[in-house]
Amino acid sequence: MQEAFFTELFTALDMVVMERTSIGSFRLSGVPPDWFRHFYPQVIPGQEDLHPGAIFPFLENFLIDAERFWLTHSAGQLKSGLWSEMDLGGREYYLEATAVCLSECTILLLDLPKIEFEEKQATIQKARENSLVYARFHKEVQRKEVLFHCIVHDFAGPLMTIMFSLSLLDSHAIAAAGKQALETCMRQAGRLQGLIQEILDVFAAEVRPLTAPVRDPISALDVVQCAQMVVEALRPSCLHKQVTLQLAPAIDMGADWWVVGDPSRLERVIFNLVENAIRHSPLRAAVRVGITTDAAGVLVTVDDEGPGVPPDLVGTMFEKFSQARTGTGKAGLGLYFCRITIASWGGTIGYTPRAPGGARFWFCLPHAAPPEAVNAAQ
Repeated sequence: MQEAFFTELFTALDMVVMERTSIGSFRLSGVPPDWFRHFYPQVIPGQEDLHPGAIFPFLENFLIDAERFWLTHSAGQLKSGLWSEMDLGGREYYLEATAVCLSECTILLLDLPKIEFEEKQATIQKARENSLVYARFHKEVQRKEVLFHCIVHDFAGPLMTIMFSLSLLDSHAIAAAGKQALETCMRQAGRLQGLIQEILDVFAAEVRPLTAPVRDPISALDVVQCAQMVVEALRPSCLHKQVTLQLAPAIDMGADWWVVGDPSRLERVIFNLVENAIRHSPLRAAVRVGITTDAAGVLVTVDDEGPGVPPDLVGTMFEKFSQARTGTGKAGLGLYFCRITIASWGGTIGYTPRAPGGARFWFCLPHAAPPEAVNAAQ
């Protein structure tokens, strides 16, 4: 009576119940569900000598583990996990097998877990929809990238013509008032040129995949050489404020200054930090670029004697369109570019106030083996 009850229960649950009669051979209990007939078209209730491992290849491997489970007469159950099979008509089914021990009986259950199947189908469908959405989004981003570069190019071209014309006027003798107006135009044109370059830098850094840095010879560069080039390039801009710009004299030029990064982008990072320090320095102040190394990496610092960063701006100064100091006339992209660039190479960047006054902007990059050392090792 109890056996019949459980057989009817499993039948109502749309499950196949098979009693093990010998290794790999089973007897069907109760009436098989309709889906099972798609694999066993001629099956009848109570049929003997069924070999499900021959019909379901996945099940053949599971039955090896099930035999060990049955031989130990373990309590509980052993599940196969979800797998898929194709019936004789080519339709796909998701099945799950369970081995159980009931008193002296060893039972194999086959189930068609509709909930798991439906969830899997829904997940696959959602993935397909997301893939289509991503493809459309990627195509739209590409169109906007082209439009962006066209707009920036249209700005940069006329600006270069304006600056060239202003430089020609500057070479002619003009009245003092005209000379002053000309200098104002040159300064504003230079600021506009810098803003265009700043926007391009940020745009390029954002669309470039920001993956973990690859430690190979191509990505290694000498940070001291980059800093020297930036200092030499910016010294002329210090003349009007009589600012002293220099590398810290204690830097050991023979030490290992190789870091992970790209030369042009690293020079732009140092340029942004140094130019920012010069712009906020008072008359006859000093700006110093320091470089030190330890086990953590190479640390680059830019110190100035300006007013420092207001406390209410410290937390957001490296965000997009945020300004580290007030009254700069900048778009607030320079420090943001520095942050995402240094982070893309596995480094860190930050700000520290100086006593009794001034600001220190710094970044730290991981060490990298110089190209010649890598080549020698190979």
